[in-house]
Amino acid sequence: MPPVIAAALVLLLPALVLTAAASDVATFRIPNWISLALIVAFPLAALSAGLSLPALGAHLAVGVVALAVGMAMFALRWMGGGDAKLFAAVALWVGWPATLTFVGAAALAGGALAILLLTLRSAAVRPLVLTGPRWVSRLADPAEAIPYGVAIAAGALAALPASPFARVLGL
Repeated sequence: MPPVIAAALVLLLPALVLTAAASDVATFRIPNWISLALIVAFPLAALSAGLSLPALGAHLAVGVVALAVGMAMFALRWMGGGDAKLFAAVALWVGWPATLTFVGAAALAGGALAILLLTLRSAAVRPLVLTGPRWVSRLADPAEAIPYGVAIAAGALAALPASPFARVLGL
């Protein structure tokens, strides 16, 4: 496969997770098509990167475990359904051991996001942001959820250099 096509396939991961993050911030929703596109594109990107059949199986196993963890977190109301699906799709892409980087970076980004939202939702700051765009005032609403797709996207971007796809991009 020509290197430019392989790179384009691999670049779908950052493009789609950034799209998911933007959607989550703006609407508190991650469309299913994003996770589905990641899942469908993965085998093509994996083949273009030269992943072996055992490596493909390992990536699939990591994705299945991540889906189970995400579903449990959704059942406990710790994250939304779109977050759980995106989490699993990204884990499928980054595989093992890059999933450790992914989870760690997503957790750190999630903590930073929580601090930011607590600040936006505080009594001192919230009145100031209510005059801004609707999506910003929704972020400042204490009744709204946390757009964790942002943290998942940050984790995915942090893990990409540790994944087997890094060499396709020259990272």
